[in-house]
Amino acid sequence: MNRLQHIRCHMLAYKNMNIATTLPSPLTTHVLNTAKGVPGANMTISLHRLNPISSEWYLLTTGITNDDGRCPGLITKESFIAGVYKIRFETGKYWDALGETCFYPYVEVIFTISDPSQKYHVPLLLSRFSFSTYKGS
Repeated sequence: MNRLQHIRCHMLAYKNMNIATTLPSPLTTHVLNTAKGVPGANMTISLHRLNPISSEWYLLTTGITNDDGRCPGLITKESFIAGVYKIRFETGKYWDALGETCFYPYVEVIFTISDPSQKYHVPLLLSRFSFSTYKGS
Protein backbone atom coordinates (compact mmCIF):
# COMPACT_ATOMS: atom_id res chain seq x y z
CA MET A 1 0.00 0.00 0.00
CA ASN A 2 2.91 2.38 0.72
CA ARG A 3 4.03 2.17 -2.93
CA LEU A 4 0.55 3.11 -4.17
CA GLN A 5 0.49 6.15 -1.87
CA HIS A 6 3.89 7.20 -3.21
CA ILE A 7 2.65 6.96 -6.81
CA ARG A 8 -0.54 8.84 -5.91
CA CYS A 9 1.52 11.74 -4.48
CA HIS A 10 3.50 11.96 -7.70
CA MET A 11 0.32 11.96 -9.77
CA LEU A 12 -1.23 14.72 -7.67
CA ALA A 13 1.93 16.81 -7.93
CA TYR A 14 1.84 16.42 -11.72
CA LYS A 15 -1.85 17.32 -11.83
CA ASN A 16 -1.27 20.49 -9.77
CA MET A 17 1.81 21.70 -11.66
CA ASN A 18 2.67 25.39 -11.55
CA ILE A 19 0.98 27.24 -14.40
CA ALA A 20 4.36 28.70 -15.44
CA THR A 21 5.50 25.25 -16.53
CA THR A 22 2.49 24.71 -18.79
CA LEU A 23 2.07 28.13 -20.44
CA PRO A 24 4.55 29.64 -22.88
CA SER A 25 7.02 31.98 -21.20
CA PRO A 26 7.65 35.44 -22.67
CA LEU A 27 11.33 34.83 -21.88
CA THR A 28 13.13 31.76 -23.19
CA THR A 29 16.67 30.45 -23.26
CA HIS A 30 18.55 27.72 -25.06
CA VAL A 31 21.99 26.38 -24.12
CA LEU A 32 24.12 24.93 -26.90
CA ASN A 33 27.34 23.06 -26.21
CA THR A 34 29.24 24.26 -29.27
CA ALA A 35 32.33 22.20 -28.39
CA LYS A 36 30.40 18.97 -28.88
CA GLY A 37 27.64 20.24 -31.17
CA VAL A 38 24.85 19.19 -28.80
CA PRO A 39 22.25 20.90 -26.60
CA GLY A 40 23.41 21.85 -23.09
CA ALA A 41 21.15 19.44 -21.22
CA ASN A 42 20.86 19.21 -17.42
CA MET A 43 22.32 22.65 -16.70
CA THR A 44 20.98 24.49 -13.66
CA ILE A 45 19.89 28.04 -14.38
CA SER A 46 18.30 30.79 -12.34
CA LEU A 47 16.38 33.93 -13.29
CA HIS A 48 16.75 37.10 -11.23
CA ARG A 49 15.34 40.65 -11.40
CA LEU A 50 17.16 43.73 -10.15
CA ASN A 51 15.38 45.89 -7.59
CA PRO A 52 15.96 49.41 -8.97
CA ILE A 53 15.74 51.01 -5.52
CA SER A 54 17.99 48.71 -3.47
CA SER A 55 20.14 47.44 -6.38
CA GLU A 56 19.70 43.90 -5.03
CA TRP A 57 19.02 40.89 -7.21
CA TYR A 58 15.87 38.92 -6.41
CA LEU A 59 15.65 35.28 -7.37
CA LEU A 60 12.52 34.67 -9.44
CA THR A 61 12.92 31.02 -10.40
CA THR A 62 15.36 28.18 -10.94
CA GLY A 63 15.30 25.34 -13.40
CA ILE A 64 17.28 22.70 -15.23
CA THR A 65 17.62 22.59 -18.99
CA ASN A 66 15.89 19.70 -20.69
CA ASP A 67 17.34 17.29 -23.26
CA ASP A 68 17.03 20.02 -25.90
CA GLY A 69 18.97 22.53 -23.75
CA ARG A 70 15.85 24.59 -23.02
CA CYS A 71 14.20 25.55 -19.76
CA PRO A 72 10.49 26.12 -20.38
CA GLY A 73 8.33 28.11 -17.99
CA LEU A 74 10.95 30.60 -16.79
CA ILE A 75 8.41 33.30 -15.96
CA THR A 76 4.71 33.94 -16.45
CA LYS A 77 3.40 36.74 -18.62
CA GLU A 78 1.89 38.37 -15.52
CA SER A 79 5.21 38.37 -13.64
CA PHE A 80 7.20 39.66 -16.60
CA ILE A 81 7.59 43.41 -16.09
CA ALA A 82 9.98 46.03 -17.43
CA GLY A 83 13.34 46.00 -15.67
CA VAL A 84 16.83 44.57 -15.54
CA TYR A 85 17.08 40.77 -15.46
CA LYS A 86 19.85 38.23 -15.09
CA ILE A 87 20.02 34.59 -16.13
CA ARG A 88 22.74 32.69 -14.29
CA PHE A 89 23.97 29.52 -15.98
CA GLU A 90 25.85 27.05 -13.73
CA THR A 91 28.45 26.15 -16.35
CA GLY A 92 31.06 24.76 -13.94
CA LYS A 93 28.69 22.14 -12.57
CA TYR A 94 27.58 21.32 -16.11
CA TRP A 95 31.15 20.61 -17.28
CA ASP A 96 31.96 18.75 -14.04
CA ALA A 97 29.04 16.40 -14.72
CA LEU A 98 30.56 15.71 -18.15
CA GLY A 99 33.93 14.93 -16.52
CA GLU A 100 35.58 18.04 -17.95
CA THR A 101 37.05 21.24 -16.58
CA CYS A 102 36.18 24.75 -17.70
CA PHE A 103 37.40 28.31 -17.29
CA TYR A 104 34.08 29.93 -16.30
CA PRO A 105 32.41 28.45 -13.18
CA TYR A 106 29.20 30.26 -14.10
CA VAL A 107 27.93 32.71 -16.69
CA GLU A 108 25.62 35.59 -15.87
CA VAL A 109 23.81 37.29 -18.74
CA ILE A 110 22.30 40.63 -17.71
CA PHE A 111 19.78 42.35 -19.95
CA THR A 112 17.11 45.05 -19.94
CA ILE A 113 13.45 44.45 -20.73
CA SER A 114 11.77 47.66 -21.83
CA ASP A 115 8.67 46.19 -23.48
CA PRO A 116 7.38 43.13 -21.59
CA SER A 117 4.63 42.58 -24.16
CA GLN A 118 7.27 41.23 -26.56
CA LYS A 119 8.88 37.80 -26.49
CA TYR A 120 12.59 37.56 -25.69
CA HIS A 121 15.06 34.75 -26.31
CA VAL A 122 18.48 34.68 -24.61
CA PRO A 123 20.56 31.76 -25.91
CA LEU A 124 23.95 30.72 -24.56
CA LEU A 125 26.55 29.26 -26.91
CA LEU A 126 29.08 27.48 -24.75
CA SER A 127 32.42 25.73 -24.84
CA ARG A 128 34.77 24.95 -21.94
CA PHE A 129 36.79 28.14 -22.48
CA SER A 130 34.37 30.58 -24.10
CA PHE A 131 30.77 31.62 -24.32
CA SER A 132 28.59 33.88 -26.44
CA THR A 133 25.05 35.15 -26.27
CA TYR A 134 22.73 37.37 -28.28
CA LYS A 135 19.18 38.69 -28.28
CA GLY A 136 17.16 36.18 -30.24
CA SER A 137 13.53 36.20 -31.23
